[in-house]
Amino acid sequence: MKHAPLRARTVLVAALALVLAGCAAAPARLGEPALRDEVPLAGLQAPARAGWPAAEWWRQYDDPQLDGLIERAMRQSPDLALAQSRVRSAEQSAKLAAAQLGLTVDGSAQVMRERLSDHGLIPNQFLGFSWYNQADLGVQLQYDFDWWGKKRATMEAALDQTRAAEAQRSAAALAIQYAVADTYFGWQADQVRLQLADQLLATQQQFAHIAELRVRQGVDLPDEAQKARAQLAAVREMRVALDGSAQIRRAALASLLGVAPVELPELQARPLPAIERGVPANGGLDLIARRPDIAASRWQVEAALKQTDAARAEFFPDISLTVLAGLSSIDMGKLFTAGSRAFELTPAVHLPIFTGGALEANHGVSKAQLDAAVAQYDGAVLAAAREVAAQALGAEQLAARRREQQAQLDADQQLLTNAQARARQGVRDLRESLAAQAALLQQRDAAAQLQAQAVSTDLALIKALGGGYRVADAAASSSVTAGATLHERH
Repeated sequence: MKHAPLRARTVLVAALALVLAGCAAAPARLGEPALRDEVPLAGLQAPARAGWPAAEWWRQYDDPQLDGLIERAMRQSPDLALAQSRVRSAEQSAKLAAAQLGLTVDGSAQVMRERLSDHGLIPNQFLGFSWYNQADLGVQLQYDFDWWGKKRATMEAALDQTRAAEAQRSAAALAIQYAVADTYFGWQADQVRLQLADQLLATQQQFAHIAELRVRQGVDLPDEAQKARAQLAAVREMRVALDGSAQIRRAALASLLGVAPVELPELQARPLPAIERGVPANGGLDLIARRPDIAASRWQVEAALKQTDAARAEFFPDISLTVLAGLSSIDMGKLFTAGSRAFELTPAVHLPIFTGGALEANHGVSKAQLDAAVAQYDGAVLAAAREVAAQALGAEQLAARRREQQAQLDADQQLLTNAQARARQGVRDLRESLAAQAALLQQRDAAAQLQAQAVSTDLALIKALGGGYRVADAAASSSVTAGATLHERH
């Protein structure tokens, strides 16, 4: 009996030695990776924009038709529904991870009737019966001591994945809003150009009619009439192309809304809107918090970092406690008596001693995934800089082209005025006025194309600036406190 305490102490010391040996083999905890905190936009030659895009940025164009199309797309777009389903899946994964923490309680009840074999280990003639009943009622309580934070890290990683999915949903919404607006204004540009094409067609028809009369009268050679007919055919071909472009854009709008083209509401032609050039003065610093794709990448980094913590915790022992309390009896009449009580207390320690390198490999995989998430984040930041710079510089180039084109437009307008004055005075025939009018209409068509490109570039710049998304606003809407920097690790 004297050796019993000694043996108990020996077992305890051995267990502690094994625990310490397992802890000593665990890798060091990874620190937060170095991430870009500013988008490289220094030196970008673009005027300052008056503030960031609003949350419903498309309303600045004051177009009820566009408002209705985007609202409808937000309700029934298949792409947005898919993104929302990913958010719900991530939320359920986070709930599942959270459910692994803390105490679990299971209840059980069973009744069994069994006949003993006549030739079993204990023959029934020695027991005095062949049939017996077994009834059991019990409650099992199990608690895992998450001393090393493995389950907590897994839960926090799942929460970060939920935040990333929410940011990705915002990115999908922005992409749909941009696509609807760009397609809609492209359709409006087609309508403007169709009106100009109709005017040019009427002018060319009149010009061709005069050319044919002059040929019949022997004033001009037949080649002049042929040239006029060729010009008329070119204008007709352009009008057919514009009409086809408008039909294709209507079909694209219907697809974005998830409806058939016949279900798309009738659209009315409206002038293209005026636009605002430039980027916000604090674009390089605040763009990280305003781009949903960057926010999603940042949450992916945070989730990957938590996964490395969970992989590291695998090196430490798992300690759990199981308590079972219930009633058990082979006599149904005595099941609820005090003598049928059964209790069990089971503390357990699971210590990884030899795993063939599985733990190291798992931790290495988590580190590689963290490196990939960091690289993806850096790529998203650089892509944002590239998009903003390209659209801002493109807007400046278009503005310069429109200024030069306006000079051509003014010159052609003056030429038309002079030609019409000479025609009224009888100095020149109507052909000079028609030619000047055709040239002016062509310049107006070129101006309409440049304006359409400017509107499209403005939409792309709004998308590149995040379209009104803010990390803080997105976190508040999902009851999650977030920011532009990684939250503190515990």
